[in-house]
Amino acid sequence: MSVPMRLLLGLPAPAKINLFLHVIGRRDDGYHEIQSAFHPVGLYDRLDFERLERARIERTGDLAGPVEEDLAVRAARLLQSRHAPGAGATIAVRKSIPVGSGLGGGSSDAATTLIALDRLWGLGLGRDRLRELGLELGADVPFFLGRGPAFVEGIGERCTPLAPDPRAALVVYPQVAVSTAEIFRDRELTRNSKPTTISGFSAAMAASGGRLFGANDLEPVARRRTPQVGHALDLLARHGEARMSGSGSSVFRLCGDLREAESLAGAVRRDAPAAWQVWALPLLDELPLAVW
Repeated sequence: MSVPMRLLLGLPAPAKINLFLHVIGRRDDGYHEIQSAFHPVGLYDRLDFERLERARIERTGDLAGPVEEDLAVRAARLLQSRHAPGAGATIAVRKSIPVGSGLGGGSSDAATTLIALDRLWGLGLGRDRLRELGLELGADVPFFLGRGPAFVEGIGERCTPLAPDPRAALVVYPQVAVSTAEIFRDRELTRNSKPTTISGFSAAMAASGGRLFGANDLEPVARRRTPQVGHALDLLARHGEARMSGSGSSVFRLCGDLREAESLAGAVRRDAPAAWQVWALPLLDELPLAVW
């Protein structure tokens, strides 16, 4: 008889960038309809899991706010309440993705938690069910339960695979957190961008000569509300086309390869405030737990 799995250590929860983000409408329930292209990048939180013999969820490690609001804890409790009422776990998180940076760290932690506990608790639910649960936690979570780069629609629940981008990204985090909810509530947010299609996006990217498609509709609001975002965008724009990821505060520039990104990072660090974080990151072909 096999011994039940008790520990899962060092599981990755990667960041993402939004190659574009258009807000195309607002639904009657208050949620916004978006179109975006999400691409995972090589910056990771790391999570450890230990199965407990009592129905308790314990959280250790890096914690940015109240434990009840932590997305990994919420993911564990949601899975427990729906499918494993007698199960428990300890979750330890080592954060490298800043909170409120627009890089999806909390959503990625939640997705990794669902994947890990589905295995640790022996549930065998499969990714389709985990994506349904993930959407209850946040609009970005279903993406991190997929395979890799995706064209994202609806409120985030419709993810269509995209071909991986072979480039790299220089990402700058200006040491300030931005509230996604406050950005979407702002009255000056553009909510009527013209919808595009996956084929339209792909064709435009192929014909662009390396330029980014569209815009990030949240960027003007974040720039106005958070001066550090504007400062970071202006600094990075000295070296080429810059764009904000998600609702901010991180901004990025695509580079031809990791060597170019690393070279550019040195120049940006010389000009940026000392506290800012600057990363040269590969764009990932697939999410690290895609077929796990």
